[in-house]
Amino acid sequence: MTIALNQTWKIGPRLGAGGFAQVYEATNDSGDSAVVKLIPKEPGAARELLFESLSGKPNVIPILDYGEVADHYVIVMPRADRSLRSYLEQTSPLSVEDATGILLDIATALASLESEVVHRDLKPDNILFWNGHWCLADFGISRYRAASTSQDTRKGSFTAAYAAPEQWRYESATSATDVYAFGVIAFELVSGHRPFQSGDLRNEHLTVTAPSVKNCPSAFTSLVADCLLKAPASRPSAKNLSTRLARINGPVTPAGSRLQDAHAQVAQKQAEEVAAASALQTRIQARAELGASARQTLSRILDDLRSRIQTDAPGCTVLGGGLLHLQLGQASISVSNIQTQPEAVLSLRGYTGGFDVIATAEIRVRMPRNEYDYDGGAHSLWYCDAETAGAYRWYELGFSDHVFSRSRSVTNPYALPPNNRDAQVALSSTMSIVDLFWAPLGFDQGDEEQFLERWTDWFAAACTGTLELWQYHQDRNKNKQSYRRFR
Repeated sequence: MTIALNQTWKIGPRLGAGGFAQVYEATNDSGDSAVVKLIPKEPGAARELLFESLSGKPNVIPILDYGEVADHYVIVMPRADRSLRSYLEQTSPLSVEDATGILLDIATALASLESEVVHRDLKPDNILFWNGHWCLADFGISRYRAASTSQDTRKGSFTAAYAAPEQWRYESATSATDVYAFGVIAFELVSGHRPFQSGDLRNEHLTVTAPSVKNCPSAFTSLVADCLLKAPASRPSAKNLSTRLARINGPVTPAGSRLQDAHAQVAQKQAEEVAAASALQTRIQARAELGASARQTLSRILDDLRSRIQTDAPGCTVLGGGLLHLQLGQASISVSNIQTQPEAVLSLRGYTGGFDVIATAEIRVRMPRNEYDYDGGAHSLWYCDAETAGAYRWYELGFSDHVFSRSRSVTNPYALPPNNRDAQVALSSTMSIVDLFWAPLGFDQGDEEQFLERWTDWFAAACTGTLELWQYHQDRNKNKQSYRRFR
């Protein structure tokens, strides 16, 4: 049997079938081998939607030829060495190092496509090893499936084990949908199974917080957790994934050793908090879903901070109250409970870049008041879309008395809630008695290390009574570009 498209293809043995396509070996007149997929035509699936032009994109299987015959669309692609599914059937689970190499190939492809096309059905079956890289395939089929009006096709327009919450609600897929499936794949690579395995996959993907991957570096664990957040706006971008994967096995920085030196003085260890997500739709429920993502993310980061401090200073005393409260000698580091915020809490006067705040907390390092009437510093922690509208993450920011103000706080910088008028004016271009000392700086989605390092170092200085405002100024200078941007 032959099929005449732009080239003539001689059809060979059948290789298999997916949910839609029949797959065959094929060769052209020059003897080049390939794979032909025959896809049944469905009402409403326009031909131009089927063949997405992705030529030149990294780690994407190219389309060599396409067309239609009788009741089928035809796609011709290069013959890959194997699928990720067949590889996992032989070698699973994988080491973090091997998994990271595969995931970096996938993330590179997703990052190059992020603003152009959504795969909608990312899974190991559609990831093929070709030309020395793991590459994405079947973009056309997934687009075709989304376009079809057939009820049978619609029900099968995603693979349940990898489907994001928004797909279960039959909402429009976005690049965040592919990031969720990426998280499921990452979990599967290192665990040997998917995060959700019960008979009620819909309920689990919509309402159950995904378990953490076990025995992996915290950077890898946090990346997977971020991908599997229920709210699409909370998930990292594909570009962010590429950046984080490239440095996943980076060395630990040395602030811990300073805390170890301070450790000579007192007592013990404890706990964590993870919040589940709600998956209902409406505006208020969408904020609740983002709030759940905020709790889940901050709890994970604080677990890392707690573990780092207690590893370097096992003599710490665990105190009650808040999300974290540790004491060493007469110094303490604490994080308050999360407060959810109402919509439009940050109504800024004269500030044209207003943003939406979902949840807030406060982090503080305290020591006995010194001869300069100074007892430490604090920052506000806001879960908001400070940089890009609709893209939510955790930011820290701090406030300080203006240099010409008569008042002087013993805690400097200090934290303020978003409904505080001084905070609102400080964020605006209006002169006030309160300054934005530390501009909003993101500390999740792969930027946790600078946050953990800085607060560990400040706590170490407080433990020895040497914490001074100049240390905040030094670190603030590193944030100056951000500071100017937000002014």
